[in-house]
Amino acid sequence: VTVYGQTEVTRDLMEARGKAGLTTIYDAADVSIHDIDGTTPKVRYIKDGVTHEVVCDFVAGCDGYHGVSRQSVPASAVTSYERVYPFGWLGVLSDTPPVSHELIYVNHTRGFALCSMRSAHRSRYYVQCPLTDDVGEWSDERFWNELKSRLDPETAHKLVTGPSIEKSIAPLRSFVAEPMRFGRLFLAGDAAHIVPPTGAKGLNLAASDVYYLSRALREYYGEKSQAGIDAYSANALRRVWKAERFSWWMTTQLHRFPDSDGFSQRIQTAELDYLVNSK
Repeated sequence: VTVYGQTEVTRDLMEARGKAGLTTIYDAADVSIHDIDGTTPKVRYIKDGVTHEVVCDFVAGCDGYHGVSRQSVPASAVTSYERVYPFGWLGVLSDTPPVSHELIYVNHTRGFALCSMRSAHRSRYYVQCPLTDDVGEWSDERFWNELKSRLDPETAHKLVTGPSIEKSIAPLRSFVAEPMRFGRLFLAGDAAHIVPPTGAKGLNLAASDVYYLSRALREYYGEKSQAGIDAYSANALRRVWKAERFSWWMTTQLHRFPDSDGFSQRIQTAELDYLVNSK
Protein backbone atom coordinates (compact mmCIF):
# COMPACT_ATOMS: atom_id res chain seq x y z
CA VAL A 1 0.00 0.00 0.00
CA THR A 2 1.27 3.46 -0.90
CA VAL A 3 -0.26 6.39 0.99
CA TYR A 4 0.02 9.74 -0.79
CA GLY A 5 -1.91 12.39 1.13
CA GLN A 6 -4.18 14.66 -0.87
CA THR A 7 -2.57 17.83 0.48
CA GLU A 8 0.83 16.48 -0.58
CA VAL A 9 -0.50 15.62 -4.05
CA THR A 10 -1.83 19.15 -4.42
CA ARG A 11 1.42 20.73 -3.25
CA ASP A 12 3.52 18.62 -5.62
CA LEU A 13 1.24 19.33 -8.59
CA MET A 14 1.29 23.08 -7.96
CA GLU A 15 5.08 23.08 -7.60
CA ALA A 16 5.49 21.06 -10.81
CA ARG A 17 3.14 23.41 -12.67
CA GLY A 18 5.07 26.44 -11.46
CA LYS A 19 8.41 24.96 -12.51
CA ALA A 20 6.97 24.29 -15.96
CA GLY A 21 6.10 27.97 -16.29
CA LEU A 22 2.37 27.28 -16.60
CA THR A 23 -0.30 29.67 -15.35
CA THR A 24 -2.94 28.79 -12.77
CA ILE A 25 -5.89 31.14 -12.27
CA TYR A 26 -7.20 31.31 -8.70
CA ASP A 27 -10.43 32.96 -7.50
CA ALA A 28 -12.06 32.94 -10.93
CA ALA A 29 -15.73 33.98 -10.80
CA ASP A 30 -18.73 33.19 -13.03
CA VAL A 31 -16.97 30.34 -14.83
CA SER A 32 -18.93 29.02 -17.83
CA ILE A 33 -18.29 26.53 -20.62
CA HIS A 34 -19.53 27.02 -24.18
CA ASP A 35 -19.63 25.29 -27.59
CA ILE A 36 -18.70 21.83 -26.35
CA ASP A 37 -20.28 20.30 -29.45
CA GLY A 38 -18.00 22.26 -31.79
CA THR A 39 -14.28 22.06 -32.52
CA THR A 40 -13.35 25.07 -30.36
CA PRO A 41 -15.04 24.94 -26.95
CA LYS A 42 -14.60 28.00 -24.78
CA VAL A 43 -14.20 28.66 -21.07
CA ARG A 44 -15.18 32.11 -19.82
CA TYR A 45 -14.52 33.55 -16.39
CA ILE A 46 -14.19 36.85 -14.55
CA LYS A 47 -11.00 37.77 -12.74
CA ASP A 48 -10.58 41.11 -10.94
CA GLY A 49 -13.65 42.45 -12.73
CA VAL A 50 -12.34 41.57 -16.20
CA THR A 51 -14.00 38.92 -18.40
CA HIS A 52 -11.62 36.41 -19.98
CA GLU A 53 -12.21 33.74 -22.61
CA VAL A 54 -10.02 30.69 -23.23
CA VAL A 55 -10.47 29.03 -26.63
CA CYS A 56 -9.67 25.32 -26.33
CA ASP A 57 -9.33 22.11 -28.27
CA PHE A 58 -10.81 20.20 -25.32
CA VAL A 59 -12.09 21.01 -21.83
CA ALA A 60 -11.36 18.73 -18.85
CA GLY A 61 -14.05 19.21 -16.22
CA CYS A 62 -12.16 18.45 -12.99
CA ASP A 63 -14.13 20.93 -10.88
CA GLY A 64 -15.89 18.63 -8.43
CA TYR A 65 -19.46 17.62 -7.77
CA HIS A 66 -20.73 21.22 -7.47
CA GLY A 67 -18.70 22.60 -10.39
CA VAL A 68 -20.00 24.03 -13.66
CA SER A 69 -18.76 21.24 -15.93
CA ARG A 70 -21.50 18.66 -15.41
CA GLN A 71 -24.07 21.45 -15.08
CA SER A 72 -23.06 22.71 -18.53
CA VAL A 73 -24.40 19.55 -20.12
CA PRO A 74 -28.11 19.31 -21.01
CA ALA A 75 -29.90 17.29 -18.34
CA SER A 76 -31.34 15.01 -21.01
CA ALA A 77 -27.81 13.91 -22.00
CA VAL A 78 -26.80 12.72 -18.52
CA THR A 79 -28.01 9.69 -16.59
CA SER A 80 -27.32 9.87 -12.86
CA TYR A 81 -27.22 6.99 -10.39
CA GLU A 82 -27.21 7.70 -6.66
CA ARG A 83 -27.39 5.92 -3.32
CA VAL A 84 -27.66 8.07 -0.19
CA TYR A 85 -26.77 6.33 3.06
CA PRO A 86 -28.87 6.92 6.19
CA PHE A 87 -25.98 8.09 8.39
CA GLY A 88 -22.94 10.34 8.40
CA TRP A 89 -19.37 10.42 9.68
CA LEU A 90 -18.58 12.75 12.54
CA GLY A 91 -14.91 13.55 12.01
CA VAL A 92 -12.40 15.13 14.36
CA LEU A 93 -8.90 16.35 13.53
CA SER A 94 -6.57 16.75 16.51
CA ASP A 95 -2.92 17.49 17.18
CA THR A 96 -2.44 14.22 19.04
CA PRO A 97 -0.22 11.23 18.23
CA PRO A 98 -2.15 8.51 16.35
CA VAL A 99 -3.39 5.61 18.41
CA SER A 100 -1.97 3.24 15.76
CA HIS A 101 0.22 3.50 12.68
CA GLU A 102 -2.23 1.16 10.97
CA LEU A 103 -5.76 2.14 10.01
CA ILE A 104 -8.34 0.85 12.47
CA TYR A 105 -11.81 0.08 11.12
CA VAL A 106 -14.47 -0.72 13.72
CA ASN A 107 -17.76 -2.56 13.38
CA HIS A 108 -19.53 -2.06 16.70
CA THR A 109 -23.06 -2.32 18.03
CA ARG A 110 -22.96 1.45 18.58
CA GLY A 111 -21.85 2.06 14.98
CA PHE A 112 -18.79 2.34 12.78
CA ALA A 113 -15.56 4.06 13.82
CA LEU A 114 -12.26 4.79 12.08
CA CYS A 115 -8.83 5.75 13.44
CA SER A 116 -6.25 7.14 11.02
CA MET A 117 -3.00 9.09 11.16
CA ARG A 118 -2.19 12.30 9.29
CA SER A 119 1.35 12.55 10.69
CA ALA A 120 3.30 11.46 13.74
CA HIS A 121 1.60 14.25 15.69
CA ARG A 122 -1.78 14.68 14.00
CA SER A 123 -4.71 12.25 13.94
CA ARG A 124 -8.07 11.94 12.21
CA TYR A 125 -10.90 10.03 13.87
CA TYR A 126 -14.48 9.29 12.82
CA VAL A 127 -17.61 7.84 14.38
CA GLN A 128 -20.85 6.96 12.62
CA CYS A 129 -23.71 9.23 13.64
CA PRO A 130 -27.28 10.03 12.51
CA LEU A 131 -27.59 12.58 9.72
CA THR A 132 -29.95 14.52 11.95
CA ASP A 133 -27.18 15.25 14.48
CA ASP A 134 -25.84 18.79 14.80
CA VAL A 135 -22.06 19.04 15.10
CA GLY A 136 -22.62 21.63 17.82
CA GLU A 137 -24.13 18.90 19.99
CA TRP A 138 -20.82 17.04 19.99
CA SER A 139 -18.37 18.42 22.51
CA ASP A 140 -14.80 17.12 22.38
CA GLU A 141 -15.43 15.16 25.57
CA ARG A 142 -18.53 13.49 24.13
CA PHE A 143 -16.68 12.57 20.96
CA TRP A 144 -13.70 11.01 22.73
CA ASN A 145 -15.95 9.06 25.08
CA GLU A 146 -17.99 7.74 22.16
CA LEU A 147 -14.89 6.76 20.20
CA LYS A 148 -13.42 4.94 23.21
CA SER A 149 -16.67 3.04 23.70
CA ARG A 150 -16.33 1.59 20.18
CA LEU A 151 -12.66 0.61 20.46
CA ASP A 152 -11.24 -2.51 22.04
CA PRO A 153 -10.07 -1.89 25.65
CA GLU A 154 -6.34 -1.96 24.85
CA THR A 155 -6.66 0.60 22.04
CA ALA A 156 -9.05 2.78 24.04
CA HIS A 157 -6.51 2.85 26.89
CA LYS A 158 -3.72 3.98 24.51
CA LEU A 159 -5.84 6.71 22.86
CA VAL A 160 -4.39 10.20 23.42
CA THR A 161 -7.13 12.83 23.44
CA GLY A 162 -6.93 16.58 23.06
CA PRO A 163 -8.73 19.65 21.71
CA SER A 164 -10.18 19.25 18.21
CA ILE A 165 -8.85 21.62 15.57
CA GLU A 166 -11.62 20.69 13.11
CA LYS A 167 -14.94 18.91 13.56
CA SER A 168 -17.64 18.20 10.99
CA ILE A 169 -20.31 15.72 9.93
CA ALA A 170 -19.98 14.34 6.41
CA PRO A 171 -22.91 12.61 4.69
CA LEU A 172 -22.16 9.41 2.75
CA ARG A 173 -23.39 8.73 -0.76
CA SER A 174 -22.55 6.91 -3.97
CA PHE A 175 -23.03 8.82 -7.23
CA VAL A 176 -22.20 8.24 -10.89
CA ALA A 177 -23.04 10.39 -13.93
CA GLU A 178 -22.91 8.73 -17.34
CA PRO A 179 -21.40 9.24 -19.83
CA MET A 180 -18.20 11.08 -18.91
CA ARG A 181 -17.71 12.70 -22.32
CA PHE A 182 -19.92 15.23 -24.09
CA GLY A 183 -18.45 16.36 -27.38
CA ARG A 184 -15.19 18.03 -26.41
CA LEU A 185 -15.97 18.23 -22.69
CA PHE A 186 -14.69 15.43 -20.45
CA LEU A 187 -15.67 14.92 -16.84
CA ALA A 188 -13.09 13.62 -14.38
CA GLY A 189 -13.04 12.97 -10.64
CA ASP A 190 -15.86 14.17 -8.40
CA ALA A 191 -17.50 15.99 -11.30
CA ALA A 192 -18.53 12.55 -12.56
CA HIS A 193 -18.64 10.29 -9.51
CA ILE A 194 -18.66 10.21 -5.72
CA VAL A 195 -17.84 7.25 -3.49
CA PRO A 196 -18.44 6.98 0.26
CA PRO A 197 -15.13 7.53 2.05
CA THR A 198 -15.15 4.04 3.59
CA GLY A 199 -12.98 2.55 0.86
CA ALA A 200 -10.73 5.63 0.41
CA LYS A 201 -11.13 5.45 -3.39
CA GLY A 202 -12.04 9.03 -4.32
CA LEU A 203 -8.57 10.34 -5.13
CA ASN A 204 -7.59 7.02 -6.71
CA LEU A 205 -10.53 7.28 -9.12
CA ALA A 206 -9.72 10.88 -10.02
CA ALA A 207 -6.13 9.89 -10.79
CA SER A 208 -7.39 6.97 -12.88
CA ASP A 209 -9.67 9.27 -14.90
CA VAL A 210 -6.78 11.64 -15.59
CA TYR A 211 -4.60 8.71 -16.63
CA TYR A 212 -7.13 7.60 -19.25
CA LEU A 213 -7.75 11.16 -20.43
CA SER A 214 -4.08 12.15 -20.65
CA ARG A 215 -3.27 8.97 -22.57
CA ALA A 216 -6.15 9.70 -24.96
CA LEU A 217 -4.95 13.26 -25.55
CA ARG A 218 -1.36 12.15 -26.19
CA GLU A 219 -2.74 9.67 -28.71
CA TYR A 220 -4.83 12.40 -30.36
CA TYR A 221 -1.95 14.84 -30.78
CA GLY A 222 0.88 12.38 -31.27
CA GLU A 223 -0.76 9.72 -33.41
CA LYS A 224 -3.68 11.72 -34.87
CA SER A 225 -6.03 9.07 -33.49
CA GLN A 226 -9.39 9.63 -31.78
CA ALA A 227 -9.60 6.07 -30.47
CA GLY A 228 -8.61 6.95 -26.91
CA ILE A 229 -10.92 9.95 -26.80
CA ASP A 230 -13.85 7.93 -28.11
CA ALA A 231 -13.18 5.16 -25.56
CA TYR A 232 -12.50 7.47 -22.60
CA SER A 233 -15.93 7.30 -20.99
CA ALA A 234 -16.30 3.53 -21.30
CA ASN A 235 -12.75 2.89 -20.04
CA ALA A 236 -13.14 5.22 -17.08
CA LEU A 237 -16.61 4.02 -16.11
CA ARG A 238 -15.49 0.40 -16.08
CA ARG A 239 -13.12 1.20 -13.23
CA VAL A 240 -15.50 3.68 -11.62
CA TRP A 241 -18.22 1.07 -11.17
CA LYS A 242 -15.76 -1.44 -9.72
CA ALA A 243 -14.70 1.16 -7.14
CA GLU A 244 -18.34 2.07 -6.50
CA ARG A 245 -19.08 -1.61 -5.85
CA PHE A 246 -16.12 -1.97 -3.49
CA SER A 247 -16.94 1.21 -1.55
CA TRP A 248 -20.64 0.28 -1.31
CA TRP A 249 -19.74 -3.24 -0.13
CA MET A 250 -17.28 -1.98 2.48
CA THR A 251 -19.84 0.55 3.72
CA THR A 252 -22.51 -2.13 4.10
CA GLN A 253 -20.07 -4.39 5.97
CA LEU A 254 -18.90 -1.88 8.57
CA HIS A 255 -21.90 0.31 9.42
CA ARG A 256 -25.07 -0.17 11.40
CA PHE A 257 -28.13 0.50 9.27
CA PRO A 258 -31.23 1.78 11.11
CA ASP A 259 -33.53 -0.77 9.44
CA SER A 260 -31.28 -3.80 9.96
CA ASP A 261 -32.82 -6.72 11.83
CA GLY A 262 -31.11 -9.49 13.77
CA PHE A 263 -30.71 -11.67 10.69
CA SER A 264 -28.98 -8.87 8.76
CA GLN A 265 -26.56 -8.25 11.61
CA ARG A 266 -25.65 -11.93 11.84
CA ILE A 267 -25.08 -12.10 8.07
CA GLN A 268 -22.82 -9.03 8.31
CA THR A 269 -20.81 -10.66 11.11
CA ALA A 270 -20.54 -13.91 9.15
CA GLU A 271 -19.36 -12.07 6.05
CA LEU A 272 -16.64 -10.25 8.00
CA ASP A 273 -15.57 -13.50 9.66
CA TYR A 274 -15.34 -15.17 6.26
CA LEU A 275 -13.33 -12.26 4.85
CA VAL A 276 -10.83 -12.24 7.72
CA ASN A 277 -10.40 -15.96 8.30
CA SER A 278 -10.99 -17.75 4.99
CA LYS A 279 -7.77 -18.79 3.24
